[in-house]
Amino acid sequence: MKSCIATGDYYRNGETFINRHIQHLFGGETCIVAGRYHGENPLGRPVFERRKGTGGADRLIAPYWLLHNTLVHGTSRLPYGRAKAELAQFWRDNGVQVILAEFGTQALAVAPLGNEMGIPVFTYFRGTDASKHLRRTHIQKAYRKLMPKLAGVFSVSQFLLNNLAAEGITHPNSHVIPSGVNVERFRPAEKEPSTFLAVGRFVEKKAPLITLRSFARATEGHPEARLEMIGDGPLLAEARALAASLGAGDRVHFPGAMPHDYVREQLSRTAVFLQHSITAADGNTEGLPTAIQEALACGCITISTRHAGIPEAVEHGVNGFLVEEWDETGFTAQIARVLEEGRQEEMEHAARATAEERFDNAKLLTKLEQTILRTLAGN
Repeated sequence: MKSCIATGDYYRNGETFINRHIQHLFGGETCIVAGRYHGENPLGRPVFERRKGTGGADRLIAPYWLLHNTLVHGTSRLPYGRAKAELAQFWRDNGVQVILAEFGTQALAVAPLGNEMGIPVFTYFRGTDASKHLRRTHIQKAYRKLMPKLAGVFSVSQFLLNNLAAEGITHPNSHVIPSGVNVERFRPAEKEPSTFLAVGRFVEKKAPLITLRSFARATEGHPEARLEMIGDGPLLAEARALAASLGAGDRVHFPGAMPHDYVREQLSRTAVFLQHSITAADGNTEGLPTAIQEALACGCITISTRHAGIPEAVEHGVNGFLVEEWDETGFTAQIARVLEEGRQEEMEHAARATAEERFDNAKLLTKLEQTILRTLAGN
């Protein structure tokens, strides 16, 4: 089956879940509609840039269509005029039989034309699109108008579906299918004692400063303990300064953003994975972090928070430990706990088992494909 993946930006190396769909959904017979195309196409699929410039004629009719689309569909982001005709031709040229919009916000832009052309449209809610964006009244209204246009809805966590339902946004054909992890590539290696790892952007919802303070305080009597914090972002400089001020500069390493293979190697050898996720001031949340799924696959004991879909993956006392958001004292105590108790092979095995049973992306891709096919057969 020939499919089209609709996404915001292409190509983005960090969006492994989207890139996996582009490469493998229904055998990889895919094309791409991107809001912005940055010119790099390592996956070698046909690309259509939705926001590219239009001709003078489209600029003349823009006021009408922007108003019309806002009133009818709840959003002005839909293509019109020449851009709409070119997108329709792109789908025809590539024989598109189904569209998967990787974020709810992308579905807003492509679902109406898909409906006009008789192409079934599905969407995948992943985090910001069903948290931060959901605080906007116009997005809530647009999502409610969107639901009848969709053949089905997927989400990486039940938490996000609950967020949507709380605003009256539901679909009868909704499914929780996490992004998953390649459990053949992400595997445990020999664990190095007293090693900790955090992976992610240095942004508010990852709370890297809480992670750093908790580690520094919990390891004051454990000079052998080491933390590596992989990633970049607006809070990185502050984190580096904080590590030095806490006297932990020699125990915390900040390599910046690193290739995925480097992350995989570090996870395989690291004993404990740290992620103190919180709800940001603007409402932004996680969906179900891929990094946590990768950590579980590598047998890392995960210390995290009861936030978004994380409790759907990390079971307190079984494959990791959970504290409430902002509970810096509790987070510190759990780090101290794993240092005092030493290696816990039973918990490491439980983490790996969780990933194999629930987050194997090969199984999850098959589940996604089967759900789409069943829906189309039913229709």
